[in-house]
Amino acid sequence: MSKVRQAFARGKAFIPFVTCGDPSLAVTEALVCAMAEAGADLIELGIPFSDPTAEGPVIQAANERALAGGVTTDKIFDMVRRLRARTDVPMVFMTYANVVFSYGAERFIRTAAEAGMDGLILPDLPYEEKGEFDPLCRQYGLDLISLVAPTSHERVRAIARAAEGFVYCVSSLGVTGVRSHITTDVGAMVRLVREERDIPCAVGFGISTPAQAAEMAAKSDGAIVGSAIVKLCAQYGADCVPPVTAYVREMVQAVHAL
Repeated sequence: MSKVRQAFARGKAFIPFVTCGDPSLAVTEALVCAMAEAGADLIELGIPFSDPTAEGPVIQAANERALAGGVTTDKIFDMVRRLRARTDVPMVFMTYANVVFSYGAERFIRTAAEAGMDGLILPDLPYEEKGEFDPLCRQYGLDLISLVAPTSHERVRAIARAAEGFVYCVSSLGVTGVRSHITTDVGAMVRLVREERDIPCAVGFGISTPAQAAEMAAKSDGAIVGSAIVKLCAQYGADCVPPVTAYVREMVQAVHAL
């Protein structure tokens, strides 16, 4: 069983996201360790990109701050190597196909695996183009994690059949960001996936409160939170580790109580 799958082995999973380098790589490193200690089951590390099409204004601004601060993919790989000496929490990269292409797909995937990453999420990679990365991910032992959105049933089924690690269920059409209400029938999406494959499903996009996290995790295998955490990083800057840790602990308790 891959480390990504293991994150769901103990029950419902809470999965936080941070943008690497916002406010600095040293703070990102401290955040990952603190979130793991607070009970996060799997952590998504965002590699900043100049045109993050799936992101709302909060994560877009974090990308801009990180890039302005001089973050590079190589510096992020170095941070992951340091993290692996401190924590064994499962970690996946969330970035854009262009970042992988410009680095060199094989070089990126090989280096990510050697540094200690467990998976890769590319939100702008259509299912039909997955073949460009999938064989390399399999070769180097990274789970290429698929996203399913509230689209046609047949498309969800096809994506589920080929999925690795877990299936990222997008709760809302549009970009990432905090939402007061999530109206998508997440349960129906999860059922479609499970009819095809025995694979964990986690829900992301729009979750910000413990009640929302618990509601989404009750219908799936876990909850993913990004914008609400990135907002705290923007608000507190270099002092964000304590408030983010407290927030993650509260979310973990809501999800693990199920």
